[in-house]
Amino acid sequence: MRRGIAATALVASLALAATACGGSDSGDEADGPVTITWWDTSNATNEAPTYQALVKQFEAANKDIKVKYVNVPFDQAQNKFDTAAGSKGAPDVLRSEVGWTPAFAKKGFFAPLDGTEALKDQDKFQPSLIEQAKYEGKTYGVPFTTDTLALVYNKALFEKAGVEAPKTWEDLKKAAATIKGKTGVDGYWGSTQAYYAQSFLYGEGTDTVDADAKKITVTSPEAKKAYGTWQGLFSGKGLHKADATADAYAHIQEAFVSGKVASIVQGPWEITNFYKGSAFKDKSNLGIATVPAGSAGKAGAPTGGHNLSVYAGSDEAHQKASMKFVNFMTSAKAQETIALKNSTLPTRDDAYTDKVKADPGIAGYQGVLSSAQPRPALPEYSSLWGPLDDELIKIAGGKESLDKGLGNAETAIAKLVPDFSK
Repeated sequence: MRRGIAATALVASLALAATACGGSDSGDEADGPVTITWWDTSNATNEAPTYQALVKQFEAANKDIKVKYVNVPFDQAQNKFDTAAGSKGAPDVLRSEVGWTPAFAKKGFFAPLDGTEALKDQDKFQPSLIEQAKYEGKTYGVPFTTDTLALVYNKALFEKAGVEAPKTWEDLKKAAATIKGKTGVDGYWGSTQAYYAQSFLYGEGTDTVDADAKKITVTSPEAKKAYGTWQGLFSGKGLHKADATADAYAHIQEAFVSGKVASIVQGPWEITNFYKGSAFKDKSNLGIATVPAGSAGKAGAPTGGHNLSVYAGSDEAHQKASMKFVNFMTSAKAQETIALKNSTLPTRDDAYTDKVKADPGIAGYQGVLSSAQPRPALPEYSSLWGPLDDELIKIAGGKESLDKGLGNAETAIAKLVPDFSK
């Protein structure tokens, strides 16, 4: 994945630097409209066109504000913003992944939004999402989209095999074997990525760290049991072997939408792509269920999504314009439009209109949101998945034992949270 991108990355970095606002380099003309820059980190093909259309609507209604729209690849955005903000050249508004929000707030890169126009509709948003946008009691992002993981499945294949959506991981193993025997198709294909393995930890009542106790728990007996269950789903009848290639995500997704595998764990950001697949031309064939529970009887997945945050380094005029823009983009009307066009989940209850809930994908994921678990108030939390990504792919591929891999992850995590005990 990294081969041959050095020159491209350099060009992209220079382009982004040129489009960053940073106050004085915004391109504003005297007595003219204020120009703010927005870095949108959404999928450039499936989601970005909807956001660009909303930007035009905002500009039409606010002649004194122009929005310079920049789509930044999600996997590059965190580092690019970190670099730009450190040099006072960041965009005025960032579509910030929920895990980035407290981390950038801790660094002083985001402006607090409490009492501003950006957050004037605070009581309309789901309270847990507002809490997730806070750092040390202040709110640094307005919830823009939300998500969680679910077990998505091909109803036709499940019905042909005579099985129902599994309640536990053990049930899933049995169902996968039955589906393979009755249909010839693998019943389940799991991911090696740490984010997707998080549900297994929740299923055993644990996490990578105990934020309150300031303790690293990734090698605890509960965590080892969780990852043992995860590892066991890569071998057996109807269970697809682990894909350790750089294109694993695409391979799993393609197999599911084409009916070559009956179930996977996935988020609502792929709803529009599900519908493009041959297996889901009939949208009603898409089954959506809470991720299976572990031996502790607990089920759930991490709460994800994105906030809109305002750069603390912008001057007063640009911050004021940015607050107005954020309020518009997170309004009930805008969120309804986004949901209808992109099939993403709104963050405020009044955006779940009858039209929005008529989408079976949105309705299905809305049904599993109640079991989603907010991330702990730890700025470093999202970075903890990095060491696990490195180790889990080796464990799943049989190149490393579970104990050794988790031990290596624990050592790496300790460097990210040095004040935590093991």
